[in-house]
Amino acid sequence: MTSGSPGRGEGATVVTVVGLTNIPEEIRSFAALEEATYADLFTATTDFAADWSAEHWARTLLEDTPTGRSAPALWRLLGLRLGPMPSTDHVQGWKIADGGDGWVRIETASWCMTAHAVVAIEGPRVSLALFIRYDRPEAALFWPAVSALHRRGVPTMLRQALSIQRARGCATSRLP
Repeated sequence: MTSGSPGRGEGATVVTVVGLTNIPEEIRSFAALEEATYADLFTATTDFAADWSAEHWARTLLEDTPTGRSAPALWRLLGLRLGPMPSTDHVQGWKIADGGDGWVRIETASWCMTAHAVVAIEGPRVSLALFIRYDRPEAALFWPAVSALHRRGVPTMLRQALSIQRARGCATSRLP
């Protein structure tokens, strides 16, 4: 499934896949979430993906975009426990749990579910994957409706991040 049109910012194409078996094995391994119940992946291609680290992209996505800045209100309604904001150990309240060359994993949990998000940079691609595990049956009652909002919001957030990063790149290239 795709949304948007080819480009490098607000109109960029974002490819979306849903379902654990549809997520590449490497990204699933970065998530490190045993028995995930839900998974999705959003990917955009840009000529400047590798100009920034995965953590920088995660911060841009969640802390710098209008969509990302509004997300904690929904996360708190879901009961997700968030850490301090801003923080070097957290991205928009999600704990930085692990990372490596070209990827970072952030985590949070509530009384009924555990969530791991992975931001990965591979060549010209920036990807954000979300993995959810229902820890109690109640999560299955509300996550399907929330996931529909999530799948609508993340492509917008990714396009906003591309626009922000493009502007940063242009601003940096003008510096002496």
